[in-house]
Amino acid sequence: MPLRTAKQARSAEGGRPAYLRRRTFADRPGVRFLARAGAVAFLTLAIFHGLEEGGFLKDPRSPLYNLEGRIAGAFGQAAEKISISGLKYHSPRAVLTAIGVESGGSLLGFSPEEARRLLENLDWVKRARLAKVYPNGLSIDIEERIPVALWQTDGEFYPVDEEGVAISSLDPRRFSSLLLITGEGANRRAKALVNQLAAHPRIRSRLRAAAFVGQRRWNFYFASGLKVLMPEKDLSAALERLNRLDAATGVLDKAVETLDLRQDDRYALRLAAVDGEEKKPR
Repeated sequence: MPLRTAKQARSAEGGRPAYLRRRTFADRPGVRFLARAGAVAFLTLAIFHGLEEGGFLKDPRSPLYNLEGRIAGAFGQAAEKISISGLKYHSPRAVLTAIGVESGGSLLGFSPEEARRLLENLDWVKRARLAKVYPNGLSIDIEERIPVALWQTDGEFYPVDEEGVAISSLDPRRFSSLLLITGEGANRRAKALVNQLAAHPRIRSRLRAAAFVGQRRWNFYFASGLKVLMPEKDLSAALERLNRLDAATGVLDKAVETLDLRQDDRYALRLAAVDGEEKKPR
């Protein structure tokens, strides 16, 4: 009997019932399942892409609005209950926008650790803690940076916290009551200065600005027009001297132009000009 060609063999087998045919790779159950699953997945993605491009998933009037979130909710993966604590100067919307979460949206693939890193990269967030709360919940605790002074640098004003971090997201006009500081490095010394001034309320109440000179020492500017040159070392002792001098003479409210406290054993002052005549140092 002559040998059959492969084509003749396939033709002959094609006429047999399915259960008598020789199985090929494509006939294996696992392969057929994967092929069908892939087709369904592709079709689903195509449908979702079309709905998203058409705006149906984002339009509140659409019956398909937030369909992804509703599907995620069925598996306990929707942001239906969001708790945000610790905010003082910023809104919950700023937090959710930063981590890409919407109320009622999907939490599928959401990583609390990655969201924490995103939040702590913001200049106004000192620390953040996030946790999924099942079912369908998200807990966010924010520790904001609290301004302690207002720093002027390069013609701009920034609230700065106790670590000297400039908080660009805050409107400086909201913090006009804070001490105005200027000079390179003044932001990093703000906390220490503010704490030392807190022990001298009369000085602080009349002080309008402080300039950090040469990253070494402070010059104080008072409401009366007085400029006080503070020493490089032992600011606390110099503040005590200024406090005693003011108690004895009322120098903070006098017509004095400059008071130099840079020497421990003496001070020099220049009276303000009167009727165009400049007073000499004393």
